[in-house]
Amino acid sequence: MFGCPGCFGFEPYIQAWLEKKPDYINFVRLPAQWPSHPESAMHARAYYTAEALGKLGEFEEDFFNEVHRNGNLLDTEGKLISFFAAHGIDEAAFKSTFNSFAVNTKLKRADELVERYRVQSTPTVVVNGKYQTVGRMAGSVEAWFAIIDELAAREHAAPGGAATAQ
Repeated sequence: MFGCPGCFGFEPYIQAWLEKKPDYINFVRLPAQWPSHPESAMHARAYYTAEALGKLGEFEEDFFNEVHRNGNLLDTEGKLISFFAAHGIDEAAFKSTFNSFAVNTKLKRADELVERYRVQSTPTVVVNGKYQTVGRMAGSVEAWFAIIDELAAREHAAPGGAATAQ
């Protein structure tokens, strides 16, 4: 969740882990939308818009920084249009993608998974749809990633051998 201070603090650790994670782990982000945080729905829609436009890789860090370092909550469509324009996306392309069937479908699927996984807070990492982990359970970021890696290794070693971290 781009507006979440915990997610902002966690992001550098996720980036470092992504660079060294085993190849068998497929990491998928699910932007959470919480009714208590109205901007989270706008941010989730912006996430999937950036993904659809092929800008996600350059977008995530800038989005976090815009919200947490620059104090721009990016909580209106107008603010998002300006933000996307700074990343080379014109208003028409932004609007057609932002309100597209594809983005709406991804938002619905993310909501379904957040509900299925019973995610109560962010950041949360779910391994293979079975194991939910949050930082306070582990006590430290290092211990948290050790747990994630161990759970993923177990799932990989199990018959069928796939592991997804979300």
